[in-house]
Amino acid sequence: MNANTSQKLEALASDGVPVNVYIWDMDETLILLRSLLNGTYAESFNGSKDVKRGVEIGEKWEKHILKICDDCFFYEQVEDCNEPFIDSLKEYDDGKDLSRYDFKQDEFASPTDDLNKRKLAYRHRAVAERYEKGLARIVDSGTMSVLDELYEVTDGYTDRWLSSARAFLEQCSNVKEASVDGTDRSSQDIHILVTSGALIPSLVKCLLFRLDTFLRHENVYSSIDVGKLQCFKWIKERYNHPKFRFCAIGDGWEECAAAQTMQWPFVKIDLQPDSSYRFPGVTPKTVSYYFAAVYGNSDADTNKE
Repeated sequence: MNANTSQKLEALASDGVPVNVYIWDMDETLILLRSLLNGTYAESFNGSKDVKRGVEIGEKWEKHILKICDDCFFYEQVEDCNEPFIDSLKEYDDGKDLSRYDFKQDEFASPTDDLNKRKLAYRHRAVAERYEKGLARIVDSGTMSVLDELYEVTDGYTDRWLSSARAFLEQCSNVKEASVDGTDRSSQDIHILVTSGALIPSLVKCLLFRLDTFLRHENVYSSIDVGKLQCFKWIKERYNHPKFRFCAIGDGWEECAAAQTMQWPFVKIDLQPDSSYRFPGVTPKTVSYYFAAVYGNSDADTNKE
């Protein structure tokens, strides 16, 4: 850990209140997509949900995700060059001004040498900058309207799963004032995404599903090549301070096993309609019990709504 990182951690933990680090899965946790596409979400309602309608909604999302990946985030060029996080090749980035850089003519190839690693690092820097600007700066107003309507249709079909998950993030991350890792100084909670999907499509999903307000680009990890346990270890190294507490939240066995290995609490999300471990259902208060079981009670836990 460098001196600058150490100073940031000390600043976050300076008031003595524990800092909660939420490590989220994406699909079938913060969002619904895979279960829409394969029908398992609708089927769990035993006939009260239109399976075909869910598949159609999922296919629309899939189309928009792929189009924005290709049009705005170099995905056609980097699809076979997945990295576990956006800054993984930062050491190869020489800081060159990219405002006039021609990404279509730089003869980028598989990053097996330093030159192409630098070119990939340039693309990652451009992706990060576009991500931080937000979706409205990337697509035209007509596309934004279509995406807004699709979000509302999906939220209605899923009984407010999307907006409820986002409300959880909002309750833990008052973002009126930007600070370290994109969290408000009064709440300090940190949200990190560890997904088994590829990095670029996962960043695009964050934009389309309105999660980018709470998930900075440097807090999105792709475990597809390295596994979730390795990602969890990297996160622990980033926030290696006694005041930081970790909790993993997801629907899969891999994040559960990784959390066990790290001795972190794990909240398992369940698609079943009668479960309280879904959205709507899971709240910061719910998760505070898991933190308390592993780390003990704190004032922050008793104040959770």
